[in-house]
Amino acid sequence: MKRLITILLVTFLAFPASAQKDAAYWNKMADGMVQALIKNFWGANFEGYPDRYYFNYGSNLSNMTTNHYWPQAHAMDVLIDAYMRTGDKQYSDLFPLWWDGAPRYNFASKMNPKDPWWNVFVDDMEWIVLAQIRMFECTGDTKYIAKARQMFDDWIWPTWGPEDEAPWYGGITWKTDVAKSKNACSNGPAALIAARLYNFYDKAGFKDGKIRNAYLNEAIKIYTWEKNNLFDRKTGAVYDNMNKEGKIQKNWIFTYNIGTFLGAAHELYKITGDKQYLDDATLAATYVTDHLTKDGVLSDATSGDGGLFHGIFFRYFVKLANEKDLAYDVRKKFHNYLTGLATVMAGQGVNQRTMLYAGRWRKAPEDNENVALTPQLTGCMLMEAMCVLEPLK
Repeated sequence: MKRLITILLVTFLAFPASAQKDAAYWNKMADGMVQALIKNFWGANFEGYPDRYYFNYGSNLSNMTTNHYWPQAHAMDVLIDAYMRTGDKQYSDLFPLWWDGAPRYNFASKMNPKDPWWNVFVDDMEWIVLAQIRMFECTGDTKYIAKARQMFDDWIWPTWGPEDEAPWYGGITWKTDVAKSKNACSNGPAALIAARLYNFYDKAGFKDGKIRNAYLNEAIKIYTWEKNNLFDRKTGAVYDNMNKEGKIQKNWIFTYNIGTFLGAAHELYKITGDKQYLDDATLAATYVTDHLTKDGVLSDATSGDGGLFHGIFFRYFVKLANEKDLAYDVRKKFHNYLTGLATVMAGQGVNQRTMLYAGRWRKAPEDNENVALTPQLTGCMLMEAMCVLEPLK
């Protein structure tokens, strides 16, 4: 018996805790955290708010501001993840409700009476459009992608350029009333949108308007602008913006900007087969693993916009980690990195009774602690990423 115990102990020590977590474990974590998202944040759950088809900014009515539009897209993305993973209609049943609530509670909708989905922040519209495209992807309902295409054509792409104006020479605007600020957060998602409209063009049955290849040309143009202006080709860093004075802000390097840049690069690689895009994506991802990670985790992010940044990175990073055309050692590095992060979050950062995550990797929220929407979404996105992370072969 003593010899058997010794063998078991040696076996356990030879394989880290992360290796002990199987697909069932990650699915259980994802299920629990998405259910906690709905229970604690979906506005219509609460007595007296039967038609509040909107995700509250704080758990259990602790923050009901509607001044934040873009997290709604990521909350819907999480529901889409859960629906695509499980096929459970409890998630898709919320789609039409959110479709009603998101534009109704959009704080900027009155600024543009032509379109209640419009927002003064171009990137906010982009996140919404990306979610709409995914709603089409998982349901086949063309109303979702028709709206996405209209918003891109009418409100997002027109903010590009002018291409002959120095020193910007193009770029998608960050905010409609700050036309000369060209940000990573508006260009990366825009390139993704254009690439996906190209990919889904035939399936969506588009007949009028721009031809299919126009979207691919726009995706490449936007991506190339971001690469030339905001991407450090030596380190893989993605800088935040080129401001209204034409200066590049190099002090702000955020995971979500790297996520959408590598996501667009990977999407273009899959369309074109051009290896430069895959190389760009790999270099950008490596900046996060090698330069933004300390003691095995990323920075804590407990509230506000920053609470969502890591989650957006995980969404696109996991797709890259699954890319079979990557060298095996790179795939293994990315696979182990994501698994390590998820293991720490699940084991130390998530309250296993409430299934809430407050944005602290190694300290779970107390049972009665109110949690912000944005870190909870990041937690959900990491758990969902683990459910689609493919085994190494």
